[in-house]
Amino acid sequence: MFAEVAFPIRSFQTFTYSIPTEHMSVIDIGTRVSVPFRNKIIQGIVVNIKKKKSYLGSTKRIIEPIDKVQVITPPLWELINWVSKYYMTPIGKVANSVVPKSLSSSYKPQLEKYVKARRKVNLKKVSKLKKTAPKQYLVFKTISEKNIICKISSFQKIVSNPLQICISLKNKGLIKLIKKTKLPDFNQSIFEPVFKDIVFNNDQKLVISKIISSLKKNIFNSFLLHGVTGSGKTEIYIEAVRYCLSQKRNSIILLPEISLTPQIAGRFRAVFGDIVAIWHSKLKGSHRSWTWRKICIGDFKIVIGARSAVFSPLKNIGLIIVDEEQESSFYQDAKEPRYHARDVALMRGSFEKSTVIVASATPSLESFYNFQQKKIKYLRLPKRFGNAKYPEVHIVDMLSNQKETSKFDQVISGLLQDKMEEKLNKNEQIILIQNRRGFSPTVKCNDCGAHIMCNQCKIALTYHKNEDKLICHFCSFFVMKNMLTCQECSNPNLIYSGTGTQKVEQLIKETFPKSKICRLDMDTSKSNLGLTSILKSFSNQEFDILIGTQMVAKGLDFPNATLVGIINADLGLYLPDFRATEKVFQLIYQASGRSGRSTKKGEVVIQTYSPNSPVIKNAKNLNIAKFYEVELLEREELNYPPYSWLAKVEFVGPNRLKIFSLIEKFKHNLKGVYTGLDILGPAPCFLEKLKNNYRFQIVFKSKKHFDPNGIYLHNFINKNFKNYNNKKLLGQNKINIYFDPISLI
Repeated sequence: MFAEVAFPIRSFQTFTYSIPTEHMSVIDIGTRVSVPFRNKIIQGIVVNIKKKKSYLGSTKRIIEPIDKVQVITPPLWELINWVSKYYMTPIGKVANSVVPKSLSSSYKPQLEKYVKARRKVNLKKVSKLKKTAPKQYLVFKTISEKNIICKISSFQKIVSNPLQICISLKNKGLIKLIKKTKLPDFNQSIFEPVFKDIVFNNDQKLVISKIISSLKKNIFNSFLLHGVTGSGKTEIYIEAVRYCLSQKRNSIILLPEISLTPQIAGRFRAVFGDIVAIWHSKLKGSHRSWTWRKICIGDFKIVIGARSAVFSPLKNIGLIIVDEEQESSFYQDAKEPRYHARDVALMRGSFEKSTVIVASATPSLESFYNFQQKKIKYLRLPKRFGNAKYPEVHIVDMLSNQKETSKFDQVISGLLQDKMEEKLNKNEQIILIQNRRGFSPTVKCNDCGAHIMCNQCKIALTYHKNEDKLICHFCSFFVMKNMLTCQECSNPNLIYSGTGTQKVEQLIKETFPKSKICRLDMDTSKSNLGLTSILKSFSNQEFDILIGTQMVAKGLDFPNATLVGIINADLGLYLPDFRATEKVFQLIYQASGRSGRSTKKGEVVIQTYSPNSPVIKNAKNLNIAKFYEVELLEREELNYPPYSWLAKVEFVGPNRLKIFSLIEKFKHNLKGVYTGLDILGPAPCFLEKLKNNYRFQIVFKSKKHFDPNGIYLHNFINKNFKNYNNKKLLGQNKINIYFDPISLI
């Protein structure tokens, strides 16, 4: 027997290996295997099994299967194939995303050494120790007094070499050495479990009954759950998962931001205990390996995590929930496979015969349009849960405000400052949102006016005051402030302008010196521990003011937070992207929803330089229906999603002229252009140069009127671009293909 094996490479080629007789019973399609490849041993995945090899050359033997239990189930294998075909990615690369080579079902956690005093000891030996080995006596005395199993490392406070001392005590027959499995500390990753007595309202009861009715059928069903902020969607999820478990089926809950995981995981652990797994990129390696193995062997029944959790090796899935489904972070665009986790979740649900719920207070226009076209069932939660009321929303025209006060660099308006003082006097909490990290996003020369740019990207460097350096947010290049001069005229006299979260933090500390302030952005949440610690502390009211980026604008529930201030609501509003207005509306609407989530009155202050913008006005009035109506008309007129299928083909290379020449050649040689296909470009990407590579793109829009299932567009892209991504044809250049891209920037 022979196996076709795929590797995580850019090529769609597979390689033939013979299957050893001793492994024939365990190697199947979807099995990970260890094989010789050129001069090394690597991991691959079996994509096909044949009785005869398809060519005459000699074949090498598979060394062994990687996993001792089934990892890739038939539905998961179907999903891998679908992702490979739909997103035009080699199956080896897709499989490596689903089952990373760093993870194994055979993983065994580390062992930690513990000690315990023996019940009966030789008192003469103990007495002798006091004189001849005082440190051993001190450790023995401590162990005896505690009379419990103690971790050896805990004695480092009293002696420098606890392991050697404990071994000596063991050899003297005074203590026992015990090895215990080192398990991850889940409490560092989640909020303390919160136990609630929930009484559902009529809207929630109706939604739950429809979801349970679907779960009973054990068939694929999809729902759009459209619930206003604070409507109790999490409680709906818990009830749906509870029923799913009663059917002996498992559940996946996808979250767009790692910042949402600790709080929601705490709620689920309060209800379901130790069968809840957490899965995201900030988990330590050992924690990830242990969790993944436990999922494989079926110890976890519920997986909560970021987009990659959609591929978790959970078996017998009955329910998949995509929370805040509109979020762009569900789209992986940095590496292959470039996929949208929401769409992958829907496909996995169809293969698993599961119920899939995509949920949001501000659904994406695609999901809302699918509901209008009756492609997805619609569930509505029109009002806030319990006695919580909608917040009162104030608009501040920053241009008028600055003219009146003559403070043209003003960051915090008089109204926002007054509201903050009022809330602080009531011992209520405040959330301030500025969707830009760092201190000053723009640094320019005071003499020639040139901006300080990254020398690897065509991007302005951002000044980070805490580190006292200018950093590129795309490639991490940095230069220390004290080494900085103008790149054009070498002048050291520079102007630092614009506002990031660090500047907001400094201003608030100066304005409210007695207040306790914390900041949550990518700089303060580099580790899972730091992220959870900040959120826990704010939830426990150890801080008065939380300053953050969009990480704090959605999904979080802080009952004592009664004021949300949006420092600059215009950020992103005028970007050259067809989703720009949708993203700004969603951010403002979601941020407003963090205020007044209990019985206390909530308020929102939106600071803007565009008070007459329909986006700002609709967000202020929380008028989502009007926004959708206007935005859908504009999308239809311009033939953008949801009225068309979209694909972006990006050409990347180190030489600008060569990459432009290459993309022009491809454009002129396009074959199979059909009615309903619009072609935009080639043109430079908005961010033209990143990491020393130039980027050009062609955008393809296929009207759904002519191409209802997107098949024409896929066939067209496949025919013109699929087989050209190899070094012989492209040299140092690359072609990246994006289907249903979340952004054209």
